[in-house]
Formats: sequence, structure tokens, C-alpha cells
Amino acid sequence: MRPLPQRVCIYCRLPRRSFASAVRPPSAPKPTPDVKHIRENAELYAQNCRNRNYPAHAEYPSKIQQLTDESRDINSHLVPVRSRIKTLEKTIGRLRNPAADAREKEQEPALRAEAEQLRNETSALSNRKDSCDEQIHDLALSLPNLTSVHTPVGLEPALVEYLNFDPQSPPSWVNESDSSRSHVSIGDELGLIDFSSAATTTGWGWYFLTGDGALLEQALIQYSLSVARRHGWNPVSPPSVVWSYLTEACGFQPRDQNSEQQIWAIEQAEKDKAKPPRSLAATAEIPLAGMYANRDIDPSALPIKLVGPSRCYRAEAGSRGVDTKGLYRVHEFTKVEMFGWADNSPKSTSPTSDDLFEDLLTIQKEILTSLQLPCRILEMPTSDLGASATRKRDIEALFPSRMRGNGLEDAWGEVTSASICTDYQSRRLGTRVRGEKNRFPHTVNGTAMAVPRVLAAILENGWNAKQKVVVLPEVLRPFMGGQEVIGK
Repeated sequence: MRPLPQRVCIYCRLPRRSFASAVRPPSAPKPTPDVKHIRENAELYAQNCRNRNYPAHAEYPSKIQQLTDESRDINSHLVPVRSRIKTLEKTIGRLRNPAADAREKEQEPALRAEAEQLRNETSALSNRKDSCDEQIHDLALSLPNLTSVHTPVGLEPALVEYLNFDPQSPPSWVNESDSSRSHVSIGDELGLIDFSSAATTTGWGWYFLTGDGALLEQALIQYSLSVARRHGWNPVSPPSVVWSYLTEACGFQPRDQNSEQQIWAIEQAEKDKAKPPRSLAATAEIPLAGMYANRDIDPSALPIKLVGPSRCYRAEAGSRGVDTKGLYRVHEFTKVEMFGWADNSPKSTSPTSDDLFEDLLTIQKEILTSLQLPCRILEMPTSDLGASATRKRDIEALFPSRMRGNGLEDAWGEVTSASICTDYQSRRLGTRVRGEKNRFPHTVNGTAMAVPRVLAAILENGWNAKQKVVVLPEVLRPFMGGQEVIGK
């Protein structure tokens, strides 16, 4: 497989903001990065930043070491100074006694002056130490997660396997020059998608699903929920508005300072500017992760496995082109997201985050295989990982409308992803396993159904140009009232 063009996760384009600078609600937990591990493995973290295309962050680990040394030096200097202040205060207090020696009392002004000078020195040093500690905390929180040994280093993903696809026998449409095999034209011809009205009501990057198109959206939601539930994932209907700090806590951080904004912040009235800001959720991962923020989870309750359908919002749908034509990249869409917590303590006998990760992949493979979509599974490289993931697998489907000069290679488009985030998110959200102070559960997340992209893939792959119908996958028909095709 030839190298794929480098792709940057849209979440990683957020402008960097310090955790300390963000206005946070009273319920917000205090993040607890593993500063000790970073300090003791500075080069490991620096190389990890370089591998993951966070070049500006590579200097942070050594900066943390320097600031830690400075903080310790200050603390060492403060110990004798504070001891001397206490001695002076005791002496001055004794000299206030009328019975004190007159000659010793003559020394009181000098002693007071020395104490005042030392207090000023202590105050300045304490302020500097607090500043060092705050910088250490912020720098540690800004670092991306360490990378799994399973993750390829560099730009190129590793091909894991194909679903419903034999590279030696590709779909018949590969050799056809049928411009009508596009979900945009199919959706327009069959009355399933209305982009024109959306442009009038809202603007570019929005759409109406109409008629069977609207029913197909609901069928995809219900089918993916039914599969996830069968595998033990519990349904949740999450809110689409979240505290803005949750986005940062979940690790959606930029690789550089000149990145496009992806999260929609909700405008606040002037009188509310001092209040914590809220944002539209770009994915249900954010509110689902926040469900257990600042809470202790009983070990017996783990693993926790949730699946939630929600509307998702992206402020910038990307530059216009093949990636943004039609439903592939839009501002608002429905997605069914899976999110889980696992106890990865060596003492625990419950399923680990690796087990949940495999469960996510099993569900994704079952859904896409049963939808009869030709797909490939990729182990994503370091350059493609967001800040929170230690490992990520994407599944891409074939879209006839995406074929360009490189033929079939250009036709692949992501429809699901699954990630392990270890304790990266739980440390930032204050989610602990009850019983030990610094025992943080690991988190995983994965897409059960990205509705617009899967809907588009079904239209394009199921299109029968002669009969002018889309053949529906059999598993969706019960959710479509028994309907076998769209178009008759």
C-alpha cells in the first residue's frame, strides 16, 4: 500500500489555551497530570511530541525539569529563611516583655528590620515558586499522551484487514465512469437530500435529509444502537452543550498556534463574560466523558460502557473540495458514539481498556460488514493521533464519488475510529477508582455510526443506475418498514 497523504485530526486544530487561564465552573475538578513520570522520562515525552507532530511541545519536558529544579532550589532556600524569621519573631516577642534587658531591647529595631527584609524575600521567592509550579502544571497538561507500541511511527498507517473487499476483485464501478454514482446526485434525484434549501436557511455546509433520507438516518441510529446494546453497551442520550473546559480536559489540543477553530463557543452576554463559557459538543465523547468528572467509581462497577446518539457540531467543515462535497464533511450531523471506562490496575480482574478497545472494533466491524460496505481497517500512525489517544484504528469505506487521479486509493474515506486514551482524560477530569488516591481508570472511545458518511456510502455503493434505485442492506430493512429499496 503506497503512503497515504498526512491527515490531521480536526480536533487537534484547536488554539492552545492554558488550563489555568480557562474560566471553569465550580464543579470543575483539578487536573492531575503525572508530572513525576514526565520529569523522570523527559526525553521519552519529547520524542513522543516529535513523533506525533507536536514539534512546539517537544521542549516542554526539559522545561518542566528546569522549573522543577528551580522550585526545589527555592524551597531549599526558604527553609532556613523561614526558620530565621521564626527565631526573630520569638526574640522580638520576648523583648516586648517589660522585664527584658534594656541593652537587648536596643537591638529590637534592627531585628524588626531584618525580619521585614526576610519576609519580603520570602514573599518574592514564594511567588516565584508558585509561578514555577503553575507553569509545570500547565506544560504537563499540554503534552500529548504517550504512544502505544502498536502505533506506527511517522505518516503512514498500517493496513490491518479488509471488510467486504478483495483488492484483486474490486467493485464493478471502479472501471465505470458514471458521474451519477455520487450521493449528491443520487440524493437529489431520489428526493433524499436538499442542500439548496439548507443554503438558504443556514448556509454552506448544512443540509436537509428528506423523505426516505430522513428515515434512513433514523434506521442507522437504531441499528447501531441495537448492535452496541447486544454487546453490553448502555444507551445514554447526552446533551449537545458542554462547559468549554471539558473540551480541553478531553485532550482536543492543537499541534501549533496557527490552527483553525473547530469548536463552536456559545456567545455570552456582556454581563455573563465572567461566567464559565459553554460550547457546542463536536462529539458525544465530550459530554459522556464528563458524566464521571470529579467522581470516584467503585471498582466493582467497572468497566462502564456507554453508547450515545447525539448531534455534533464542527465550526469549520474544512476547505472546499472532494472531502467537503455533499455529506462527507458538514457542520452538523448525527453520530452514535461509544465511550467506556476500565480499571487497568494490576490488582483488578475486570476487563481492561485493551479488552474494551477490541470490543469497540468488533462492534464497528459487525455494523459495517452487515451494511455490505467495502472497507479497510487501518492502524493509524503517530502523526494522526490526537492529544488524548495512545492508539487509534480507523475504518475507511469506499466512496465512488471520491475517485480521482490515483484511482481507488483516493476513494477511501473514514467512517469510524476507535481510540484508547489510558488515564489521560480521567486525570484531567478528576475521575478516580475508589480506594486509592491516584488510581485513575482508563478510557476508550469509538464511533458506532457516523450517520452522514455511512448514509452517503450506502447511497453510492447500493446505487442501481439502470433501475434508478438504492438497494438497502438487509439489516436496515426492519427499521425502514420492510422497505428493500429506495426509489420506487
